[in-house]
Amino acid sequence: MAQPAYTRLQVDERRRQLLELGTELFARHSFGELSMARIAHEAGISKALLYHYFPSKQDYFVATLQQAAEEVRRRTEPDPDLPPAEALAASLDAFLAWIEENEVAYKKLVESAGSVPEVGALIDEVRDRTSARILEGIGAGDPPPPRLRAAARAWLWFMDGAILDWLEHHDLERAELRDLLLGSLAGAMMAAGGGHLLQG
Repeated sequence: MAQPAYTRLQVDERRRQLLELGTELFARHSFGELSMARIAHEAGISKALLYHYFPSKQDYFVATLQQAAEEVRRRTEPDPDLPPAEALAASLDAFLAWIEENEVAYKKLVESAGSVPEVGALIDEVRDRTSARILEGIGAGDPPPPRLRAAARAWLWFMDGAILDWLEHHDLERAELRDLLLGSLAGAMMAAGGGHLLQG
């Protein structure tokens, strides 16, 4: 009777290992450089077994991205006991720490956004969720005023640009970048009529 549970455990463990490998491979190579045959070879399994877990390279790629996105979501979950500005600063610092640990993967992700539809869709989903979390955290209302919604979403594009510059030049400390990003968000909120929300 214990055999099915054991088999299921093996399946979950194999999938976890394949996702870890995918994270490494897609960080080192572009989406177009990898084939299912090459991935299977790197994993030491048959291509047929790889297809058993992931029906296509796109499915495999998206699964690795979703796993990374879930890790980021967990690590940046705001502390509800902190004031809004402090909670946001802590979440942003955790996000920048994750990027420091996954620099190549982050750059590859942003580079792939325009050429791989699944990546663009996932990034859009994460941006929508993140902007909603920011607006909810500062008490912007439900629904938030259009100007605040637009400011929060636009700030996320600014953040990506600033992070890419940081990764290219490596001449800012993480705390300096965090403070720059927090200041730019405060400015965007102020311009949109919600600067007071970040002071609570």
